[in-house]
Amino acid sequence: MKKRIIWLSLALAMGQASHVFAQDATDALRYSQLQFGGPARTQGLAGANVALGADFGNLTSNPAGLGFYQKSEFHASLGLGFGQADGSLNSGKLNEQSNNVNVPSIGLVLASRRADNDKGSNWRGGAFALGFTRLTDFNNGTNYQGTVGDGQSFFQRLREPRASLASIRQQDDNHFKNGDAYLDLDGLAYGGYLTNIAQTRRGGTDSALVTIARTGPIGQGERVVSTGSMSQFDLGYGGSFRDRLYLGVGLGIVSSNYREARDFSESEGNPETPFASLHLHDELHTTGTGINGRLGLIFRATDAVRLGASIQTPTFMRMTDTYSTTLTTNYTPKNQPPNQAVIGTVTNTTNPGAYDYTLTTPFRANGGVAVVVGKYGFVSGDVEYVGYGQARLNNDPNGANGDNSSFADQNQDIQNLYRNTLNYRVGTEGRYSVFRARLGYAYYGDPYKNPSNGRSSARSYYTAGLGLRQGNFFLDVAEVYNSYNNYYSPYYLANGQQPVVAVNNTRYTTSITAGLTF
Repeated sequence: MKKRIIWLSLALAMGQASHVFAQDATDALRYSQLQFGGPARTQGLAGANVALGADFGNLTSNPAGLGFYQKSEFHASLGLGFGQADGSLNSGKLNEQSNNVNVPSIGLVLASRRADNDKGSNWRGGAFALGFTRLTDFNNGTNYQGTVGDGQSFFQRLREPRASLASIRQQDDNHFKNGDAYLDLDGLAYGGYLTNIAQTRRGGTDSALVTIARTGPIGQGERVVSTGSMSQFDLGYGGSFRDRLYLGVGLGIVSSNYREARDFSESEGNPETPFASLHLHDELHTTGTGINGRLGLIFRATDAVRLGASIQTPTFMRMTDTYSTTLTTNYTPKNQPPNQAVIGTVTNTTNPGAYDYTLTTPFRANGGVAVVVGKYGFVSGDVEYVGYGQARLNNDPNGANGDNSSFADQNQDIQNLYRNTLNYRVGTEGRYSVFRARLGYAYYGDPYKNPSNGRSSARSYYTAGLGLRQGNFFLDVAEVYNSYNNYYSPYYLANGQQPVVAVNNTRYTTSITAGLTF
């Protein structure tokens, strides 16, 4: 058994055992990059409702629109999502599918209005609303396979120093482990015979961390599957002043649930070296709750033209990560690591860990114009500002698993990587008797200052919908097609040569909403 171990700090935070899911800029973007949601009518319009009014989606975009309601209503929605991601690394390419059933929206609007002949106040009416809206869908998958050079490999990741030689100490295995589990990824690599500590010829003192020999082409592959969503419970009120100016206020309580399973592998085909392959399995579960507020107004310039604007405060969220990592290494029967018995397969794991921290997502602002064409329908367009570089990670010393760690480096990365972005949405509805038909398009700008390989990660949404209004009953159906590219690295290297995986994502969702007015 090895008695010489390495104590390298990959710490998630000071005093914490490290893990591969240390909080970083990617986490900040994940919970800041929202989608338009709401009932099927809102989705059919690609979320373009900031100046529209009398649409339940106004509760999360511009609560002033609630002031247009003439009747109370209740609705519930059901959705289906079908996604595919095509991942490619150099010449290798694989795809992964991710499907799910979801609840896009449930809501209640309680409206009141003065009679037209009641001149007792300039405030003509208003509506209070509460509801549930799905803001982000985390269901996704990535799968790829290809070849990389030695300088890009996971072994290069293990070679790079993360602490001075003074921190490389001889320890008993019981100090390096927590029970039977290693403390971090470097411990797993050492316990799996991927690394060893070289000694000086004189004195036998520790001099360097080295990896075992490997030659030939390096095959690399990975499958990442994520599930979950971020949703918001809202309360809001919108009022009408002289049926010309509409003002609204809203409060949102955010709930997030994200799971990720990652299976990474690397292999070589030379039977003359001991190493055959490795398999790294990671599990991450992140839960969070948060709060935000919004203010909005809509001005009815003429009977046909409406102008709208709204702002949303940053969302303050408390987050908890739970995680574990398992590393399995496989060796050929020939040329085993020096001074070791014949090894076939070695599996080591870390104990499950937990960490509490906080996240503040960016400020958001919306502006919009809607043109109503009498009883025939309308056209609506929005522009949304999001400052992705404003997101901030922070410690949570009051959390059961928190500490006082600084996130200065991570927050600097956020500012360096992300930029202020504009999102555009346009939607139209045509009306004929009790029937409605809708089309929409949304363009969500690339959040990155310097896109990978010069290719944009902007997202495009194409939407369509149908609706029926019959008495006090309404039924809406919406279809949303989404496509975008993103770029992913399974790890980062000091030489900047880490592999970059290109992923082309497409997702199709269909939603149906049924409701009653009263």
